[in-house]
Amino acid sequence: MTGLYTRVVQSYRQGSAGATGSPRVFITGVGVVSSIGIGKQAFYESLRAGRTGLSKLGAFAAGDLGRDIAGEVKDFRAEDHMTHAEARNAGRCAHMAVAAARLATKDAAISDEALGGTRVAVVMGTTMGEGALLGDLEGAWIKSGEGAINRADIPRYGSTLLPIHVARALGVSGLVSTLPAACAAGNYAIGFGADLIRMGRADVVVCGAAELLQELQFAGFVRLAAMAKERCRPFDKNREGLILGEGAAVLVLESEAHAVRRNAAAQAEVLGMGLTCDGYHITRPHPDAAGSIEAMRQAIARSGITPDAVDFVNAHGTGTKANDVAETKVMHDVFRGRRVPISSMKSMLGHCMGAASALEAAGCVFTLETGVYPPTIGFETPDPECDVDVVANVAREGKADIILNNSLAFGGYNAVTCFSRPYKVPELGLPARVLS
Repeated sequence: MTGLYTRVVQSYRQGSAGATGSPRVFITGVGVVSSIGIGKQAFYESLRAGRTGLSKLGAFAAGDLGRDIAGEVKDFRAEDHMTHAEARNAGRCAHMAVAAARLATKDAAISDEALGGTRVAVVMGTTMGEGALLGDLEGAWIKSGEGAINRADIPRYGSTLLPIHVARALGVSGLVSTLPAACAAGNYAIGFGADLIRMGRADVVVCGAAELLQELQFAGFVRLAAMAKERCRPFDKNREGLILGEGAAVLVLESEAHAVRRNAAAQAEVLGMGLTCDGYHITRPHPDAAGSIEAMRQAIARSGITPDAVDFVNAHGTGTKANDVAETKVMHDVFRGRRVPISSMKSMLGHCMGAASALEAAGCVFTLETGVYPPTIGFETPDPECDVDVVANVAREGKADIILNNSLAFGGYNAVTCFSRPYKVPELGLPARVLS
């Protein structure tokens, strides 16, 4: 951290705030709803243990698709996190989003009063939102005519309503936004949230993503021949594809000034982000991985660091042949032969689509707080085409000052976020509890 520490001190002396001369953004709360645990502590324990959340699908009948394994959240009760009225007026995707948001604000120990007003924003990502509800509405219409549609169901549909449900539950009256950026939606939401703080448009941003297992989505990935039968094994020579999952993760982001004012405990810092688009193919990554490489380079440069400062990379790691090879090219190009440890949480969670990189961001906070790299479970046979330092099957302890979270999604959405431990600058007299 010496080089980054020096740049931070210099930027403060020049009258700015962070490593890149812009206000620092801290993560003060984490909320998770996942197939390996609900709540931060349960999620963290499962990551450390390398516990799988993949099981036989129960949300709907897989029929003759030949695939029936998913990362389904099976022990979730909306009523544990929201009122009956809130639950009645929202779909399951919003239920998980609201639950994760409430868990995050509780973890941040932020008061209802601090969440009020227009200086607090909500930014949520998703891929399909409440698409399952739309299917139900269309099915009722086709079967029995438009009169069969329950008017009470209509306001529950729509990805644009996801942050509205969160804002209403928390009493937030500032900016709200939905980012349907495919599998990169969570990273997009976190990056946009950090930008709102850096631009001075918000003091607090509740941001993250939520995704629901849905029949259309499930059948679509089977038809694309992208779905593994039993396990997701990123970077393994015998990998067969992805396994779908669901869940939600929300982070509470705060400006340094706001965190100091309320004596908050920072868990991590958002340093920077890189965004590009391949503009190549709707499902396949570009063969030369140029867009993904540029996204990672941007994230590093905008964080005011060099590639040598990165200690760990949370991989996009879907377990598909093309994606894992492309991500290997990114690692080789950016780190120039340095073997940075890499791991994919999708081996445990499945691919949670829009929620994937938000859940993985929560996992990045775990790594920064504990120095533990979560494992890629099910890894058995190294692949010469994926010559990377995979954290295989068992969690590994290591240096964790700065880490990257990769999201290299369908359509060429490339989003890479850079997180660090919340370090302090003693000579400036900043509170140690906030910047420890």
